[in-house]
Amino acid sequence: MNWDDLSLIILAAFGCLTLLLAQVGEVLAKLPQIIRAWRQVQNELRHGANPDCREASPEYDGPGVGPAPEAAPPSGTSGRREALGDPSARGVDE
Repeated sequence: MNWDDLSLIILAAFGCLTLLLAQVGEVLAKLPQIIRAWRQVQNELRHGANPDCREASPEYDGPGVGPAPEAAPPSGTSGRREALGDPSARGVDE
């Protein structure tokens, strides 16, 4: 065995270790979601699932699920504050 073979073995070992650690990190990052999903399944099995009614819950829904954000006012208007007569809503050019 020469130095080239030894260095390739070391590089391969560290590459495998890096890949393994990355995969373990991904699993650990998703573990809370998996636990919440498992608890939801257990709860529905115990109490029965109502297919017509599904409550929106931040505990079970992902970050992308939820009420739609309020629409931004059209450009050139300051929105609601100006309509209410709030003096802090006045622009710099006024």
